[in-house]
Amino acid sequence: MPGLNKILIANRGEIACRIQRTAQALGYRTVAVFSDADADALHVQMADEAVRIGAAPVQQSYLNIPAIIDAARRTGADAIHPGYGFLSENAGFALACQQAGITFIGPRPEAIELMGSKRLSKIAMLEAGVPCIKGYQGAEQDDATLSREAGRIGYPLMIKASAGGGGRGMRLVNDASHLLEQIRTARSEALHGFGSDELILEQALIDPRHVEVQLFGDQHGNLIYLGERDCSIQRRHQKVIEEAPCPVMTSELRQAMGEAALKAGRAVNYVGAGTVEFLLDTHGKFYFLEMNTRLQVEHPVTELITGLDLVAWQLNIAEGQPLPLRQEQVQLTGHAMEVRVYAEDPAQGFLPQTGHISAWEPALKDGVRIDHGLIEGQHVSPFYDPMLGKIIAHGATREEARRKLLRAVQDSVLLGVQSNQHLLASLLQHPQFISGEFSTGFITQHFADHPCLHLHVPSAEELAIAAALLYHASAKAHRSSLAGWRNNASVPLSYRLGLEDQEWSVALNAVPGEAYRVQAVGRELELRVIECDGRRAILEIDGIRQRHAYRLEAGRLCLFTRPGSLRLEDRTQALVNIQSSVSSGTLKAPMDGAIVDVLVSEGSQVSKGQLLVVLEAMKMEHPLKSGIDGVLKRLQVQVGDQVKNRQILLEVE
Repeated sequence: MPGLNKILIANRGEIACRIQRTAQALGYRTVAVFSDADADALHVQMADEAVRIGAAPVQQSYLNIPAIIDAARRTGADAIHPGYGFLSENAGFALACQQAGITFIGPRPEAIELMGSKRLSKIAMLEAGVPCIKGYQGAEQDDATLSREAGRIGYPLMIKASAGGGGRGMRLVNDASHLLEQIRTARSEALHGFGSDELILEQALIDPRHVEVQLFGDQHGNLIYLGERDCSIQRRHQKVIEEAPCPVMTSELRQAMGEAALKAGRAVNYVGAGTVEFLLDTHGKFYFLEMNTRLQVEHPVTELITGLDLVAWQLNIAEGQPLPLRQEQVQLTGHAMEVRVYAEDPAQGFLPQTGHISAWEPALKDGVRIDHGLIEGQHVSPFYDPMLGKIIAHGATREEARRKLLRAVQDSVLLGVQSNQHLLASLLQHPQFISGEFSTGFITQHFADHPCLHLHVPSAEELAIAAALLYHASAKAHRSSLAGWRNNASVPLSYRLGLEDQEWSVALNAVPGEAYRVQAVGRELELRVIECDGRRAILEIDGIRQRHAYRLEAGRLCLFTRPGSLRLEDRTQALVNIQSSVSSGTLKAPMDGAIVDVLVSEGSQVSKGQLLVVLEAMKMEHPLKSGIDGVLKRLQVQVGDQVKNRQILLEVE
């Protein structure tokens, strides 16, 4: 089979950058595709050539098969790598590549189609002798059948979109009274996300571990597995921390799970990179969950413990080369951990965040790898998944890897959009996580009301830093009055700093030598500015030197502290806002997104907590409910509308 020359990456963000790095290092030319929202993105800048494929919505760009095939034809690309997400597990796309004479870097369309259906793949796994969870995977999908089968399986149970992934179209049901409501929601999310509302039902295992096995097959019938990954730390069925190897793995269990994964691969004559996911219970029994017929988000942890480049393996296999190793030659060395950095606000129920990246300084150290697609100044849009990148660490032991990862999470500067960095650091420091004894219920059990899930209230020290930076910037802008500014120690300046609906008063006295005495929330601190360039400040606070990244724009200060990004407004000159004492009946959009359902009409009676509107943003549905009892006075949106963050949707009187 002839070798490949030019590879088009049908994806965006960090995975598009990741694939390009390996492809270019191996001498291949690369082609990027981009939507209007990604015209200046890093993956576009990295590529040898780039082609616009449509408007920002995914249906018009990254899911637009004719446009992607045409981009490959126009640039002379002889292969397409789909990455993960988007079209990576779309059998029709793999087939379209074949028909266009383009090599699809992935498995055969038949394997993608079978394993892309949770219903059909489970039937195939049962026939192949792979252990499976009790459930319903029949073709009858009416409410009556699903209700009857749910009663047979018993509660709690999981509803899953047959074509789903990433936690979408998945619901846990604890009793029959909530079944039909959750079926409706799962169907709607599945239809919007995957174009199919087909569901399966499965018995819900109590506190299992999520353990997956990395498979690779070549075009000559060879199939091996490259160890396992533990992905049990999840939120809403989406992975947050992954590691390899699994902390509770034994050599016997690894072999048993590996052989079960090989059975799954052989059942579909698998070629390329694939992952067989299992649930592992407290008794050491494991059950097939699903097979992902693509490269996984968490593939770097496998690369770090095996010393292999899995993207290079994918390219070699696509060219027809045999696997470079036999099963007995696979060696696992040390331990690796990965966290996913999301643009989301844990203090607002993990709402996805949009906005501009004003600072991005990844903390790269020995043993740390950061996969991302970020550049300063780029806009995080509402059209795509909120994952910004991944921070990965490798160490000789699990504890060494954890320590390195924690430091990298705490030191990677991200300003401009809210992220989950504080949550990630808190997870990595939790005693239960450190022990390695945890399950998929870990976050629910230990972080239901953790401080990192609430609005971060700035400390006296952080308020003092903010006031000093604001004053320093003001003085720099007015150099002519600098002498008076430095020596007017007898007259303190008063600042009013705000965060959301809270405000704090800070008094600052400037003394000679760019030093300050600051009073905030009952404390007095001495602070000296040693260096300050608009990006980073070196400060001495009560005799201790610190470094802080920051950005100051139009009276808004983004300050990077160990808990993460802190955004404060200088409201010193602003009029005091008079807050209404009555509960507001105005419903505003919590983020940019699209209206996918409106369940009320003008003039209708509504009650507090009633579902009014469903907003779709960043590939998830967000139910918006009434805050008060009343009558719907004004409805300003309809299904299909694109709305902006804080836009008024309706008013209840």
